[in-house]
Amino acid sequence: YSRQVQKILTVHFSLLLFCQLQDVLAASLGKGEEVAAWTLKAMEGDTKFEDALAARLAIIQPSRAQIEQCLSDTPLRTSPGVDKLIAALNARGTDVYFVSGGFRIMIEPVAKAVLVAKSNIFANTILFDEDGNYAGFDSNEPTSADMGKPKAVGQIKAEHGYDTVVMVGDGATDMQAKLPGAADSFIGYGGVAIRDAVRDGACWFVKDFDAMTEIVNSFGDRK
Repeated sequence: YSRQVQKILTVHFSLLLFCQLQDVLAASLGKGEEVAAWTLKAMEGDTKFEDALAARLAIIQPSRAQIEQCLSDTPLRTSPGVDKLIAALNARGTDVYFVSGGFRIMIEPVAKAVLVAKSNIFANTILFDEDGNYAGFDSNEPTSADMGKPKAVGQIKAEHGYDTVVMVGDGATDMQAKLPGAADSFIGYGGVAIRDAVRDGACWFVKDFDAMTEIVNSFGDRK
């Protein structure tokens, strides 16, 4: 099956940021365990994503200053090897997107570090009042609700006319993106946690990014 996936990887790629941003932020505010329980429910597909998102934000209610302090104290990192994969994709002219149920304000620094444009981020926007206090979240973002990732990927595909989009992720909401009009293939990632549903439902399941990077490099520059 890897031969079929190789062909898909040469076209266009939708890539998730592999860290649980809500959990990192919650831990910095002393709400880690309570929020992690809701994250697990969402990742396992046991509850609607919008319910889990609203519950987690209601628990932590982060201010802009608290988020900035969290990023300063605990700089976010991508999973090992994903930076090399993104560099290989960029080098051959393949577009990379971050489609995440996490928070845009926390994803942007990581995206900048791996040369993914802000315009290629589809994530949730936390709202603040004029004093920087938490004021809710933007429910118009496609990733703020269940089945939001296939909606976001579908928008990307329709807007840019991509023939093929591949979604990479480690949770049930990531696997949802493989639908007609959205992702054409789904690669499951088990480098952080192996979830049976993701492993069994993926077109290809990997525990690291080395094999994917090798495939990308084997096709050379398509610019």
